[in-house]
Amino acid sequence: MADSNSGDTEAHRSSDPSGKRGGWITLPFMLVTLLGMSITSFGWGMNLIVFLIEEFNIKNIAAAQISNIVNGVVNMLPVVAAILADSFFGNIPVISASAFISLTGVSLLTLITSLDYLIPRPCETGSILCQSPSKLQLGILYAALALVIIGSAGTRFTLAAAGANQYKKPKEQGRFFNWFFVSLYIGAVTGTTAIVYTQDNVSWKLGFGLCAAANLIGFIVFIAGKRFYKHDKPLGSPYTSLIRVLVAATMKRKAVISSKDEDYHHYGLKKEAKTSTTMPSKTFRFLNRAALKTDEDLNPSGDSITNMWRICSVQEVEDFKAVLRLVPLWAAVMFLSTPVAVQMSMTVLQALVMDRELGPHFKVSAGSLQVIVLISGCVFIMLNSWLIYPMYQKLFRKPLTPLQQVGIGHVFTILSMAISAVVEARRLKTVENGHPMSVLWLVPALVMVGIGEAFHFPANVAVFYGEFPESLRNTATSLTSVVIGISFYLCTAIIDLIQRTTKWLPNDINHGRVDNVYWVLVIIGVLNFTYFLVCSWLYKYRNLKNDDQEQDPKDITT
Repeated sequence: MADSNSGDTEAHRSSDPSGKRGGWITLPFMLVTLLGMSITSFGWGMNLIVFLIEEFNIKNIAAAQISNIVNGVVNMLPVVAAILADSFFGNIPVISASAFISLTGVSLLTLITSLDYLIPRPCETGSILCQSPSKLQLGILYAALALVIIGSAGTRFTLAAAGANQYKKPKEQGRFFNWFFVSLYIGAVTGTTAIVYTQDNVSWKLGFGLCAAANLIGFIVFIAGKRFYKHDKPLGSPYTSLIRVLVAATMKRKAVISSKDEDYHHYGLKKEAKTSTTMPSKTFRFLNRAALKTDEDLNPSGDSITNMWRICSVQEVEDFKAVLRLVPLWAAVMFLSTPVAVQMSMTVLQALVMDRELGPHFKVSAGSLQVIVLISGCVFIMLNSWLIYPMYQKLFRKPLTPLQQVGIGHVFTILSMAISAVVEARRLKTVENGHPMSVLWLVPALVMVGIGEAFHFPANVAVFYGEFPESLRNTATSLTSVVIGISFYLCTAIIDLIQRTTKWLPNDINHGRVDNVYWVLVIIGVLNFTYFLVCSWLYKYRNLKNDDQEQDPKDITT
């Protein structure tokens, strides 16, 4: 099936005038669009907890929960955008529509902060009684958040695929991805520092207004470059063949599995698209029935399929099995990201009650602290690529495999939780003495999170992209995003459970035990790391094993 789609794609590109388009002339348009959209999404997203607390009088833990839900949706929706782009509309229309939707949402956020009747009255100084937002105010707020969520989710990962589609050679695509991540990090750092600082120290109206301006510039630049882009028509959802395998195996669940090669179907939907696999593997044997030939599956001559939902090729069955084999590792990523999501929420709440003054004229924004994770992650991705991985290969005469890199990331993440626990315990003692601790004490744990992400995030993408079936590689990164999105929902569930069963998370964390929360995260991290080690030991590389032996370590992160 993958071969068939590949052939159709090449035929389409050779006959389409747009085949003359694309190339490096599209790079500035793509990068400026990504930069504008990244500044926008990180600008409104990173400081959302503070915005909800200060402008809408929402309690601290509730604001953290809302932020977790929003982040979860932002990371869940890219796979929907990928399906829409692959199956119905193509990348360029999806990006255009998403950028406009995002612009509408961030403009509405700007309007909310410009009109007094769209936000509740501020709390009176020294009073614990605050006016709750009305249903109308909450409705407009949630509408604005829904729009910016859809816009952000529809552009971030779809831009990566659209940009790579402009190049024919894998080396050129690799260079594009390098520029893509540089632009993404610059946008993230700008949104997390300059925009958040403006929101905290000038006004929310100006901060969201700058987000709207960045979004507008990105949208205009993307539209202006449409005549240069290579437009590929959607060729159908890559998930269709996976669903067909499951349906066909279920429909023929009573059939007897054969051990003869000739009893299995070796072609895709088109006769000429012969698959490379001869016999289905013995793992997940019940799925082999999907490729088993019966009288009802083929016409009397045996050269065409009578019902595409009753039979699949052996290669399609093996592709489905490859996805199933990755599910345990997928779960390990989920439980790796969940403690980090909790930690990020707690860090903002900690920063709000710490001394954020750096000198007489500068105050650190609580929402900007997460830029430390971005910067340290970016620095260590480059260090890994140019120093650490080459040194390892020289010392041990073999490269670190992607799963080994992920394992190192697990360790750094667990260490970051332990450091956060120790720092919080110390902070609580300073509260008792009446001397607030400097916010700089939060930096070491955040640096450790960034180092961990530098190891596990690129490696996880490499595993999913390399080990997924070829027909699913374009959406492999969006599936990784789904895992991160689920982790935010698990984060919400963990915080809710801790609130219901303990007194560790009151609205005023100075009277709570956030350090105990961090120790719980350490335990979760250790258990998940053990689970990951077992899964990694059992997993057999499908495509990456041979490539790793010959790969230049400098190219691993690309």
